[in-house]
Amino acid sequence: MRTWFLCKVKYAKENEQGLLKNISEAYLVDAVSFTEAEAILYDRLASQIRGDFQVTGISKSNIVDVFFYEDADIWHKCKISYMVADGESGKEKKVTQYMIVTANDVKEAYDRIQESLGNMLVSFRVPDIVESPIIEVFPFERDEVADQLPEGNFRPVSEVTQDEE
Repeated sequence: MRTWFLCKVKYAKENEQGLLKNISEAYLVDAVSFTEAEAILYDRLASQIRGDFQVTGISKSNIVDVFFYEDADIWHKCKISYMVADGESGKEKKVTQYMIVTANDVKEAYDRIQESLGNMLVSFRVPDIVESPIIEVFPFERDEVADQLPEGNFRPVSEVTQDEE
């Protein structure tokens, strides 16, 4: 299961008049820890932001899934609710989850969430959709981890333990 971190970054940005203005932006990062989320931010934003920037806050997010569509760049946070049966008591329990989707407006976000979740086995409701302050989402990319490994004769741990037995 993914863990999404909401990260706030502050930096000086040049406006149309050429003056520097301090701004704060929000990013969503898929990471295993707060430390990794911060490292990913510094790695990704170093090439995007001219000058110095500061990570001013990192918190675990309640977002469980992300749906990206290339034709839009505005993120919308969608509240999804559905009922599930409790395995022990047999009673129905309401589950609420949050997801984000790129769309140009709230109606399009609703349509895209309906499309993205169309294969769910239970019926669901979308009681709330709001435009999110998130500027960009950085999902985990497996290729980046492989690129960071030094060259060598690496084997899975299971093979190493078999050799020792």
